[in-house]
Amino acid sequence: MTKKMFASDNNSGIHPSIFEALLEANDGHAPAYGDDAFTLNVASKFHEHFGEESDVLFVFNGTGANVVGLKAMVRSHQAIICTEGAHINADEGGAAEGFIGGKLLTVPSADGKLTVPQIEQQLAHIGSQHRSQPKAISISQCTELGTVYTIDEIKELTSFAHANGLYVHMDGARISNAAAFLGCTFKEMTTDAGIDMLSFGGTKNGLMIGEALVCLRKEFSSELKYIRKQGMQLGSKMRFISAQFERLLTDNLWLENATQANRMALRLAEGLQKLPGITLMQPVESNAVFASVPVEQIQQLQKFYAFALWNSDKNEIRLVTSFDTTVEDVDLFLATVQKVFV
Repeated sequence: MTKKMFASDNNSGIHPSIFEALLEANDGHAPAYGDDAFTLNVASKFHEHFGEESDVLFVFNGTGANVVGLKAMVRSHQAIICTEGAHINADEGGAAEGFIGGKLLTVPSADGKLTVPQIEQQLAHIGSQHRSQPKAISISQCTELGTVYTIDEIKELTSFAHANGLYVHMDGARISNAAAFLGCTFKEMTTDAGIDMLSFGGTKNGLMIGEALVCLRKEFSSELKYIRKQGMQLGSKMRFISAQFERLLTDNLWLENATQANRMALRLAEGLQKLPGITLMQPVESNAVFASVPVEQIQQLQKFYAFALWNSDKNEIRLVTSFDTTVEDVDLFLATVQKVFV
């Protein structure tokens, strides 16, 4: 087994229980394109976690979930308000604007969060035929900086958005980590808080492949399957995605995995804080640690470990833990850091 790295939770393996679910789904033949028993039955799991009115569709990846969900809500002459660091803006190769045809209206954010005043500033030109018309906001939970919106913060955003005719999309690639941190249910953080459309992450929390698009506003449900097909996100052997989500949402496996990742991030942060010259740049609220490290030490550490150099101007690195990160993995990394600082 190779040494664990801290570059991304995408680098982690597959949870053994998820692997078992894949093997079970591989028994014989099954109808394609979502007409299999696994896909039909897993809807009840999502109803348990998001309410009876929720509808779920499976896609291959997070970018697919985001752009399919947003296209259902936004037309080409309209716009989506998000932070500059939002995944849909910074890490999806222009997929949102390319697929939807609309525009992203971005705002700066020191902690990764979108605020009501920032949204309000983008509404000044509503009604002007010369400007893209804001129609949705997109927030990430957890944010790209590892921070977590409280339920009250989400409700404040959704209440303002809906009062101004805007829909609310949540990029939940790491939503399990957020729920674990807040100690709340998915429903409390999404359906009950006013979210209209959710990208529900699985790959970063133990799945091999696949994300779920959870529609929480019925008026969009009927169009999603057509948009998914047009967006090349309809899997023929869908049972292999559905079976993974069924297992993930059974017996709180999602919570077990996310809690382990979060705990390891905290352990990592606590160890780093004890070393001179290292400063945490964000509160550790999920499975990511952002720290400023002297440039000489960064270069030395990169000889032993893979991690992201997040902001070179601030010598800021990002370290990400996973469901399969262990105490031994963290302590081995910290021991390496200590040697580098000697």
